Amino acid sequence: MVFNSLQFLVFFGIVTSAYFLVAHRFRWALLLIASCYFYMAFMPIYLGILGFTIVVDYFAGIYLERFEGATKKWFLALSLFANVGVLAIFKYYGFLTDNLTGVGHLFGMEFNFPALKILLPIGLSFHTFQAMSYTIEVYRGHQKAERNFGIYSLYVMFYPQLVAGPIERPQNLIHQFYEKHVWDSDRVKLGLLQMAQGLFKKVVIADRLALFVDAVYGNLGAQSGGARILAAVFYSFQIYCDFSGYSDIAIGSAKVMGFNLMENFHAPYRAKSIPEFWRRWHISLSTWFKDYVYFSLGGNRVSVPRWYLNIMVVFVISGIWHGASWNFVIWGALHGVFQLIGLSINRFFPALAADLQIGLMAWIYRIWTFSLVSLAWVFFRLPHFADIRQFFSGLGQIFGQGDLGLKPVEIGFSVALIVGLFIYDARVRLHAKYFVWLMPMLIACIYFFGVFSLKQFIYFQF
Repeated sequence: MVFNSLQFLVFFGIVTSAYFLVAHRFRWALLLIASCYFYMAFMPIYLGILGFTIVVDYFAGIYLERFEGATKKWFLALSLFANVGVLAIFKYYGFLTDNLTGVGHLFGMEFNFPALKILLPIGLSFHTFQAMSYTIEVYRGHQKAERNFGIYSLYVMFYPQLVAGPIERPQNLIHQFYEKHVWDSDRVKLGLLQMAQGLFKKVVIADRLALFVDAVYGNLGAQSGGARILAAVFYSFQIYCDFSGYSDIAIGSAKVMGFNLMENFHAPYRAKSIPEFWRRWHISLSTWFKDYVYFSLGGNRVSVPRWYLNIMVVFVISGIWHGASWNFVIWGALHGVFQLIGLSINRFFPALAADLQIGLMAWIYRIWTFSLVSLAWVFFRLPHFADIRQFFSGLGQIFGQGDLGLKPVEIGFSVALIVGLFIYDARVRLHAKYFVWLMPMLIACIYFFGVFSLKQFIYFQF
């Protein structure tokens, strides 16, 4: 069940209405049943896979709180092994066996790995990381083990953020399932506005840009260098509007019922540096890697070479997290290299630090940062090295003719939408008082300008 569908609109209306009608003590059960239904709408068997890790982590949390020393570490290891193991089987098995087979051929060895014809469960990486944060926080003593199996299951399966985040920490979310939420008209208006904003980003901007991006990337040989560059720029905004649109709908739908989920995006393309970009982009994931990987490796409390290595390790793992393919590894490594170059400039030429720039220099830094991010997105978008080579090999021929997917006037409209989005991100912060005029405007724009092809959100594949 995707957010940009009539099915979800009906589902949301029924579940939210029922949530405020039933007694408080039954609400968690209602949300758990609704979340199970929501996930089963993609494929029922997915629920069994998710149930396995829920059971393992639920009991691991209890035993982590009960024991100390080596035994405690073993239970944490068991939990992490179960979660990473599920990821490895469903997401990385084919990638690992294919690469091992290739390495074997180089040395004259034959490996016969069994072929597993399995589908990657929707959002597996997201709810796996959320489950892992629970056991890690219990292990560290920052979160008490949840004794109510239903509440813990709901923490992992809460339908607004089940498929593509935000990746919540237990300290922020679990206690909210015990709180009694009453109807608050201002909060409901704010939540509905955020949902409408997210749907606008998805169907009016992201899916419209996709028409051009898919046409260009799908037939690179017939495209000019100018079309390829424009497609790379459009894809940067497509993936932003697609993913931040999902996050807006998730956060907004939870807000209507009284739940507060963490902010996941904060105008990332206004960043003046790659480090700032990652403080604004997919915040729930970047902070997850910072807290559980980067700091565990020593962070910046080590020698400079080791510090730089820690950063590269985090970004390469982030690339692998996004997909079992070498193009994602390269994408992550590129961001790591960009990060290290920026840090080195700051160390040796502190006056050039991005955070110090204002006025024209600030805009130069923003354009440069956006260019680097867009360059990296090319590797994210194209899974095959042959396509990547073809993309860059034809950039010199700026003009040419090919199937662009959109007419010139539609391309101009898309550019206007991007400019409007950039201004909106910088100026507008949603407030309930905007509901009366902003909500009808968003609905009208969605109706008249939306691309209703029911495209799945890009991050569903992760």
